[in-house]
Amino acid sequence: MSGSELSPVPREARPFQGEPAGLVTRLIANTIDAIVVCVVIAGCYLGWAAFRFILDPLTFTFPRASLLFFVTAGLIVSTVYLGLAWWLAGKSYGGHVMGLRVTGHHGRGLGPVRSFARAGFCAFFPIGLFWCLVSPRRRSVQDIVLWSMVLYDWAPHPTKEAAASDVGDAAVDNAPNPARLVAVDPVPDTATPPEIPAPGASVPGTASTAPTVSTAPTPSTAPTATSGPSTAEAS
Repeated sequence: MSGSELSPVPREARPFQGEPAGLVTRLIANTIDAIVVCVVIAGCYLGWAAFRFILDPLTFTFPRASLLFFVTAGLIVSTVYLGLAWWLAGKSYGGHVMGLRVTGHHGRGLGPVRSFARAGFCAFFPIGLFWCLVSPRRRSVQDIVLWSMVLYDWAPHPTKEAAASDVGDAAVDNAPNPARLVAVDPVPDTATPPEIPAPGASVPGTASTAPTVSTAPTPSTAPTATSGPSTAEAS
């Protein structure tokens, strides 16, 4: 099975992997996120109503909530929801459905401060998204102010393709991987290991460094006996 068949990116979406997201895709993702926020608020409201019903079922009435309450709750829940999603995963549920990831200017994560700042900016100033129509890099007002980008990225984790987009941004990691495999020449099976020379044996091709001991004879220093004049004569 080839590597392309194992890719988490859909075949039809691979040409757009790592490209800046357009306005329509981002609007659909924001609509999905808005539905998620409404479901959370409705769940909290029903939970509070159920709690009141348990406390006093005889005189139970649904709690009254004004429009201002729902708007304020929507802004707070949206900021917390989007901030946590962009900080921890880089994408919200709407971004996951539409294959979008929010990254920094060079493909890195936003971090907690910029994630919550961007979430609040988007919640209180959603019209800034329409700047994508005139931006050459399809960046909203929030992206320009906070140096963020929204890229097409269907992978569950950030990829180098998403980090190195075709809009002029640098790649996340251009350094060589130390764990990359290095090709080596194969060793034939018939090769025999070199023999280990015995202790004291000379190794061919190496010069001996042992000092040379001279064996020349040394002159004798013993005194030579001399014979004196003969005191006896032959008769």
